[in-house]
Amino acid sequence: MNTNTSPRILVVDDEPSIVDAVATSLRYEGFTVHEATTGRRALALAQEDPPDLVILDVMLQDLDGLEVTRRLRADGIFVPVIFLTARDALQDKVAGLTVGGDDYVTKPFALAELIARVRTILRRTGTDPDDDGILRFADIELDEKAHEVRRSGNIIHFTATEFTLLRYFLLNPRHVVSKPQILDHVWHYDFDGDGNVVETYISYIRKKLEKHGPPVIHTVRLVGYALRDPVSTASVPVAS
Repeated sequence: MNTNTSPRILVVDDEPSIVDAVATSLRYEGFTVHEATTGRRALALAQEDPPDLVILDVMLQDLDGLEVTRRLRADGIFVPVIFLTARDALQDKVAGLTVGGDDYVTKPFALAELIARVRTILRRTGTDPDDDGILRFADIELDEKAHEVRRSGNIIHFTATEFTLLRYFLLNPRHVVSKPQILDHVWHYDFDGDGNVVETYISYIRKKLEKHGPPVIHTVRLVGYALRDPVSTASVPVAS
């Protein structure tokens, strides 16, 4: 039985550089981390002493991540699993969720996003006592527990979809995210509506945020959108 005060995370990937980067970031955040580079080793570690969460590469060489998860579930080990995958096809994501995965992150990924997803799942399971449930960027705060957004101390009322969309940007600060990525993570894989809904909702949250400060969500033409640090108008040169 785990008696550590900090949540234990098992990181599994056949690329040692990825294991090292993820494990180092998690340890910096205060987690206890164990590592494996094969599916069989991961299975043995998890069966011997189940961790609080597993970060698991799908494309392992011996036992792939889906099979590792199936075997854990068959053994009655229902620890949360976040899949790491280089694939972004719908069927691969559905397969991961079907075998009992809790979330997935597509490579390449931002470490900040992965850690935020880890905290979200551990918060749900009640095993991350150090997380206050607040995502922060510049002067913006999103309180997941209170379902509340503030900018410069001002409460901003968001609908459920607007809240989820802003949360996705806060999980991916300074990274360009495409419309398909936004649809997949905010509206999920079963969405069959008009893709222009992304533009509509981004317009909504921009207007609400910009009532209390400079723009932070920027359009990257032909690519997508990015949450970027606000630029003070005082620092922008004015032509004489």
